[in-house]
Amino acid sequence: MGDCRVTDAKECAPQIVIIGGGKMGEAILSGWLAQSEGAPAAFSPQSFVVVDPGADRRAYLEDTYQVKCVADAREVSQRADVVLLSVKPQVMMDMLETIKDKQQFASALFVSIAAGLTTKRIEQALPAGVHLVRVMPNTPLMVGKGASGVCGGSLATQEEVAYVRELFGALGVACVVDEADMDAVCAVSGSGPAYVAAMVEAIRDAGAKLGLDSQVAQDLALQTVFGTASLMLETGQDPQTCRVAVCSPGGTTLAALDAMSEAGFNHVFEEGVAAAARRSKELSAC
Repeated sequence: MGDCRVTDAKECAPQIVIIGGGKMGEAILSGWLAQSEGAPAAFSPQSFVVVDPGADRRAYLEDTYQVKCVADAREVSQRADVVLLSVKPQVMMDMLETIKDKQQFASALFVSIAAGLTTKRIEQALPAGVHLVRVMPNTPLMVGKGASGVCGGSLATQEEVAYVRELFGALGVACVVDEADMDAVCAVSGSGPAYVAAMVEAIRDAGAKLGLDSQVAQDLALQTVFGTASLMLETGQDPQTCRVAVCSPGGTTLAALDAMSEAGFNHVFEEGVAAAARRSKELSAC
């Protein structure tokens, strides 16, 4: 176990290697660097090494965040406390093969954000005894508003899982779940931003058909989604209470909701979320 991995994280920042400097890797890097008082660790650029094969990408990350970047994980020279695996799932196994015998990673806590790859599959590709935590984030993490599911691998301790939950909680909301529930997390929040975007598109287009300028309709729809979510989060209102508060007997909102119900509004979402969960299970089995 590294000196600063979990137990001493409040006193000294862990050394973190981020393998994969794409959009999600960058979002996590920038979010952790932005943490301040009350964060699980006082990160500085010197805490990080980012691995990315693209020369232009490395130059951008070095210039923007003043972090060290290397082209290949085998070039990492210092001991790592945490290794964040943020490469695409289809290249994950080949990448793990290149680092599984590297001494600098021997005592690291591995954290995977690869969709569809179970902790068992990743553990099998690394030396026996590896400590691994799996995270299913979503794209709003890129603006510090993410929703992430967190689960531990076979040897991860409760403290390690809690530590990773705290790290990703600094980038939005993070919930610890059983790994058996990760397909549902993928279906609800992992794919969820696409559902919300599709809903905004649909409301925009409906407003445009009623004569609104399309951009005005989009701005109103987008702010309404953002405002409603903020209202529920900040006041603690549950969705039913928030919905009922807008409805007046015989009013426009009830007319809309009745029409949506008749058109199968709830059924559409049930079917969609279930389909996403089924597909996640299929990908996990590949």
